Amino acid sequence: MLFVNILLFLIIFLIISDLYIKNSPKSKLVLVPINYKIKRKDSLNEIIIDLKIINKSNTKETMVTNMYFKLDFFKRKGDEYYQNLNYQEDIYLYDKNKEKNLNNYWPTTIIKSNSELFIRVIYKFSNNKFREKLKYIWLKVFWENYGHFGISKRKDCYLINLDGQKQRPKEVFEIPINNKYYAISIKTDLLGCFDNPVNTVIEYCKGIAEKNDILTIGESPLAIMQNRYISPKNLEYSLFSKILCYFFHPTSSLATACGMQLLINKIGVTRITLALIVGLIFKLIGIKGIFYRLTGSESSLIDDISGTVTPYDKSIVMGPLNADLFCKEVSKYLNIDVAVVDVNDLGGVKVLASSNKSVNEIVKRNLISNPAGNGDEKTPIVLIREKSK
Repeated sequence: MLFVNILLFLIIFLIISDLYIKNSPKSKLVLVPINYKIKRKDSLNEIIIDLKIINKSNTKETMVTNMYFKLDFFKRKGDEYYQNLNYQEDIYLYDKNKEKNLNNYWPTTIIKSNSELFIRVIYKFSNNKFREKLKYIWLKVFWENYGHFGISKRKDCYLINLDGQKQRPKEVFEIPINNKYYAISIKTDLLGCFDNPVNTVIEYCKGIAEKNDILTIGESPLAIMQNRYISPKNLEYSLFSKILCYFFHPTSSLATACGMQLLINKIGVTRITLALIVGLIFKLIGIKGIFYRLTGSESSLIDDISGTVTPYDKSIVMGPLNADLFCKEVSKYLNIDVAVVDVNDLGGVKVLASSNKSVNEIVKRNLISNPAGNGDEKTPIVLIREKSK
């Protein structure tokens, strides 16, 4: 009876905690990337980046008290970090079709409920050879939200590919798998949220994919193109996340307070705690993996910082959305089967979604060797092809 009372008290406590976490005041401002373009004007190279802030609250207005931008640069050769590049920055606000040049000072700006604010940032580079030196720009946005929740400091990052508007030569690598199949890995540029997932994959595979191929793409690159990554600075981690993360192996993405908090925000403390208790009971009798079955795909698809290629190694990457729809759209255009997979170097293969369930077992068997590599190869797309008889 005492055990039942303790368990009942624990469940009630967890449910109340979940309600508090879910309903505690939070900023509902979201920074959304729109597009970017590169052009040459008056002997200057210009990069024009458009963003917007959306207030998703139905009742509360929120202020942006400050916003500033920083750029990281990466070289063409080896994607190495590059420093000391001079540039001019101009920031414009567009509110009700009115343009305002901020002259490098961000005024406290009110964003009303269910409204949007458009931002344009223009970078001008006088160095004519900067396009020859640089491949990527990593735009870091630091901004402050102020409202009924207090003040929240946030950070969002976006990849600008300076070759993004060019037709690029395609690089492919043939990798033997077994006596029946081989893999064709397709090298891509670093992918980012300005890349449309469906169009990007189709563009890389056109002219390479053949009838009866099975196209596979890693879940993390797809999630990144969907803007499904977040800076740990944007997470307000709780006492629960600090405690629960101790129950996981040090290499797990749930072994840090931020990784765990992300899962708490998705499915709640109650479900995680109960799944952890049940999982530990089953583990004592030799059955593993129960926790991840009870918590769903969200728990196994979180990649904590350092789990992804530079410059995403400072972000937490979540699982992709609408993977089934993505597979169907790419499959319809290329007329081949498509699968979204989670593969690691330890022989683990999960098929998260596919356009044809009958190919799932073929995919699992042939990706055990992880022909796409660990990410540094930048070959997130792999075609599984049957050998000619």
